Amino acid sequence: MSDESQVAQGIAAFFDIDGTLVPEPSLERRMFRELRHSRAIPLLNYARWGVEAIRLLPRGLSMISQGNKKYLRGLRGEAVLETVAPMSFFEEGVARVEWHARQGHEIVLVSGMVKPVARLAAVALECELEARGLEREIHVSATRLEERGGAFTGRIVGAPNFGEAKGRALHTFARAMQIDLHGSHAYGNSLRDVPMFEAVGRAHAVNPGKELARVACQRDWPIWHWHHEKSPTSGRALLERAKFQIIGTRT
Repeated sequence: MSDESQVAQGIAAFFDIDGTLVPEPSLERRMFRELRHSRAIPLLNYARWGVEAIRLLPRGLSMISQGNKKYLRGLRGEAVLETVAPMSFFEEGVARVEWHARQGHEIVLVSGMVKPVARLAAVALECELEARGLEREIHVSATRLEERGGAFTGRIVGAPNFGEAKGRALHTFARAMQIDLHGSHAYGNSLRDVPMFEAVGRAHAVNPGKELARVACQRDWPIWHWHHEKSPTSGRALLERAKFQIIGTRT
């Protein structure tokens, strides 16, 4: 084993997806827009979403936007993936993922979006790395959805993966994979990523808004500006590869 790979052991790079690696609007927002446009969402699901929104309202608007997936009831994961492929990344973001991969770091996507869509983003990144001569598995921590008979029930398994939950997700991954969080990196673009930043020794603010930029300056976190959008990854090949992975990893 080389000295470089020995040094890299136990280090991870955690990346938020929306606004960090992938340009806005969010992948889940694009997914909802396409599902609505194609009339794939049953009308009753909009009423179910409204009832759930009222239930979650005392916990804040963020909980409604991140924790209410009732509109997906009855839909299958394979159909959902069709709405967000192909996808494109920031060129600078892919270059940074490549840099970490070449150091031997574990690459982890940490997002509040539903896990099948986050898994699709991971597969697309794996394809980008393969095009650069790197074969690496990209791990995913995202919001898990309950399924019955291959279709979503609209319920979340556990808690939605945003805010404080992101910080907890990093600690869970670190325990499972023997990761040194103090030596690890985290990249995000919003204040909701601060718990993730605080879990590692090397935080990076990407395309931050005014408030996150202020916090980053106060804490001496590097600020990155990523703007160049890559050409989308081939849609059909990406979908087939992602479907193959997700069918075997429903949790």
